[in-house]
Formats: sequence, structure tokens, C-alpha cells
Amino acid sequence: MLANSKAYSVFAVDDVARAKRFYTETLGLRVSDLDAQNGLLELHVGGERPILVYLKPDFTPATYTILNFPVDDIDKIVDELTARGVSFEKYEGFGQDEKGIARDQGPSIAWFRDPAGNIMSVIEETPAS
Repeated sequence: MLANSKAYSVFAVDDVARAKRFYTETLGLRVSDLDAQNGLLELHVGGERPILVYLKPDFTPATYTILNFPVDDIDKIVDELTARGVSFEKYEGFGQDEKGIARDQGPSIAWFRDPAGNIMSVIEETPAS
């Protein structure tokens, strides 16, 4: 029934202007204002589907990862994001190193938050065998 639907992701923030600065200046994404008056952004990432970001005044951040960014070299990306002011989360039981990268439970991954408190990650892609 929905197998051919071009699904897309949506998440909320509490301050659209602050979010737009973070996504453009810190993460380096291309961002479009879809409806500036009502607070609706579109994030342009790899692949064919954009991600919508909307203003939610009574917003509460999710307690789980809402967006994963696959990367080829996690150490390089974590270092670059750290230099841009991003702090990486540390979670009990994940054996993360000093950079905040968990390397021992599947693909290497490091979590961070956007200005609204949404949890995102960079995750190292493993080469296809």
C-alpha cells in the first residue's frame, strides 16, 4: 500500500532562527525557508528526500536519536564539529572514547544535540563487502 510512497522525515524545534543557524553554519547543510512566518524549514541532505523542521512552541526534545548522518571518517567529522562548538554526548554503558565515539557496539557512532536539544548522530559507514 505505501511501498512506493516517497516518505520524508519531520521534527520540531523551539526556535527556528537558532536552528537554521546551527544547521547551516555548524553542520554545513543547505536549508530553505518554506514558511518563515510560521516557522517551517527544509533541510537538504544527501538522497532525494528533504527533512522538514517546524516550530513547536510547547516543544520537548525527543529522548532518542531523531537524525543520523552517515559519514566515511567519523574521527575527522567529530573533530571538525568539535572545532565548530559541538559537544558530544556521553552515555553510560557505551564505552565511548574521549571524543565521545562509541566504537565497540556496531558501527562507530557519536551523538550530539541541536540547539533545541534534539539528539542526532554521526555514524561511520562500513564498507560494503
